Amino acid sequence: MKKLIAYITTGYPDKNFTVDLINELSEYVDGIELGIPFSDPVADGDVIQEVNKRALMKGFKLQDTFDVSEKIAKNIPTYWMGYFNNFYHKGYDFMVNKAKNFGVKGFIIPDLPYEETIEYEDKFPLISFVAPTDSKERIKKILSNPKEFIYLVAYAGITGASKKEDLGEIIKNIREVTNTPLFIGFGVNEKTAKEKALNVDGVIVGSAFVSVLLEDISNSEKIKKIKEKAKIIKEAIN
Repeated sequence: MKKLIAYITTGYPDKNFTVDLINELSEYVDGIELGIPFSDPVADGDVIQEVNKRALMKGFKLQDTFDVSEKIAKNIPTYWMGYFNNFYHKGYDFMVNKAKNFGVKGFIIPDLPYEETIEYEDKFPLISFVAPTDSKERIKKILSNPKEFIYLVAYAGITGASKKEDLGEIIKNIREVTNTPLFIGFGVNEKTAKEKALNVDGVIVGSAFVSVLLEDISNSEKIKKIKEKAKIIKEAIN
């Protein structure tokens, strides 16, 4: 059974909604990438950038991530996704201790290059990123000690785009190095999920879900619509 991980931005429209949404999604979703809003999310496309901005404008605080994690992380595998400034500002060890207390499984930090992860990888599971531009030699380096799963970026760029790249060679190179579960992200939605999931163990979906948060509909309708998208994607990849 291939897995579906959902990226959800914390705290928009509020933290209670985030908890309710994740609880509902747990019927179809195998893990949560809990996004920590940041003012300059360089790896994210327009949709997630906008939701980040709105969450911050509504007064998001890091404590909101802690409050949500306390309620959900024991029930569904949860990973904190944030830019390194979020972790560095409070102190990396502080964030690790908080994550361990809540039962968070790992960190996803897209702006932390592999060379810099070495300083932190023994403290707490850091999800490894591999991109189509990585050479076979670099893949061996990056995946020398993978944790939890490998995040395969579907193309060079930002989340939410619809580019296509032939990933056969890079998937083969990854499989030669490790049996760690391989999940693909970037550009995965109801239309692309089936094709994207070929030869990998699961998909990571962000913009397709988060875009609903920007729609002018009630919170209950947003939850219903995102849950339906998750159902469609989970069925498509399996």
